[in-house]
Amino acid sequence: MATKLSKGQGINLSKSAPSLRRVRIGLGWDAPELHNGHPFDLDVSAFICLLNAAGEPKLISDEHLVFYNNLKSPNGAVAHSGDNRTGAGDGDDETIIVDLSLLDAQAMEISFIVTIHEAPERRQNFGLVRNAFIRLYDDLSGALVAGYELDSSFASETAAQFGSLYRNGGEWHFKAVGAGYRLTLGDFVAGYQ
Repeated sequence: MATKLSKGQGINLSKSAPSLRRVRIGLGWDAPELHNGHPFDLDVSAFICLLNAAGEPKLISDEHLVFYNNLKSPNGAVAHSGDNRTGAGDGDDETIIVDLSLLDAQAMEISFIVTIHEAPERRQNFGLVRNAFIRLYDDLSGALVAGYELDSSFASETAAQFGSLYRNGGEWHFKAVGAGYRLTLGDFVAGYQ
């Protein structure tokens, strides 16, 4: 049975789904096709991080940012399905596969960030996005393990961290983050370096 998470809640995947080896992260949303005369395009990025001496997540390398321009991490442990420019239809709009057995030993966290393409220039924000969610599936069986539906409290934010996978004591966990930011993808990259 899948666990429904609220903002800030987490789940120990090693205990709740001990056979889980390949995680499919499905993200979805409903957004207007056009706003201010421009297409409305949301983009999912996965930041594969180690923890620095201060315990802060930092990208292992530039190639460990998996997004629409880099669809796979160096060893293929994390793979992006590709950019869905419209978000049309039901179900997951973009997916990321994480093979836990292939992850770098130094990988301690994978943050799933969604940004709005050219949001400042197009004057677009998450206040226009509805029904946003992140879901974790066992990619081999297709079973839903956990899910989190973001609330609609983002009025002017241009990016959101939907959730993160992280390693603690050798066990993998997932946390529903649900934090909004007035940042671009470039801002996030700079912050994770």
